[in-house]
Amino acid sequence: MANTLSPLTIGDLEMEVLEQLWKLGSGDVKEVHAALTGGRDNHPNTVQSALERLFRKGVLEREKRSHAYLYSPLVTREELAARLIDEALHRVRMAEPMPTLAALVDLAAEQDPGVLDELERLVQAHRAKRTGA
Repeated sequence: MANTLSPLTIGDLEMEVLEQLWKLGSGDVKEVHAALTGGRDNHPNTVQSALERLFRKGVLEREKRSHAYLYSPLVTREELAARLIDEALHRVRMAEPMPTLAALVDLAAEQDPGVLDELERLVQAHRAKRTGA
């Protein structure tokens, strides 16, 4: 993924808001606020601020509906993860990316050993696509 946008940081509440919008598809402040659960007791104004920040960061789009904005994700969870990982690699500014990528594989294996099999399958599929096989 090209690193043409400014560095992106996503806070905890922003991530929770994104999770809800990925589930809902789209929503206004009231819908997103109602969908948020967990230990937080956020005020609708706080949710509105998170939605506005995500819009300014280019992660959400919005459309004016009557008196409110309807927000929708511009990126998938996978696209966001790829951008955050890409930015982290650039932030580390390592001449050799292998140690960082190896650390990522180690972290994936700690999550679930089966992830390594899936990563291997993805690497093979990527190689096949690149060679046209």
